Amino acid sequence: MSGTGVERLFGVGTSPWIVSGELWDRLEPLLPQRERRFRHPGRKPLPDRDVLCGLLYVLHTGIQWEYLPKNLGFGSGMTCWRRLRDWNEAGVWQRLHEILLAELNAAARLDWSRCVVDSSHVRALKGGSSRAHHRLTGDEPAPSIT
Repeated sequence: MSGTGVERLFGVGTSPWIVSGELWDRLEPLLPQRERRFRHPGRKPLPDRDVLCGLLYVLHTGIQWEYLPKNLGFGSGMTCWRRLRDWNEAGVWQRLHEILLAELNAAARLDWSRCVVDSSHVRALKGGSSRAHHRLTGDEPAPSIT
């Protein structure tokens, strides 16, 4: 199938919150496995793929979590929110980002000359390699005017 990566992942003409098989195959191995309790297991958890569709629905439409329509089959907004929290704490999104960047880099699809490194994304060593020297404009520091 031709087209952009987004078209191949989501499918042309489909709702953007429906996860394609190709995208799901990339994401599923990154999701943490949850063990059910032996005693008092409670309800059977919703499938991760359905919950992911619910997450994408909320993000795409901008509705509040509590207003996620249950008739769509994505579970409650709280279920989707909790799963998002768990996946975020497990580093799922960071790993997915790294994998996709590596794939794009290997396919020579990234233009690193247009890269902007933001200080909020690069960890600075405490103290740095050398301290900056304060330059004075004369023999004595300027007098304070306050």
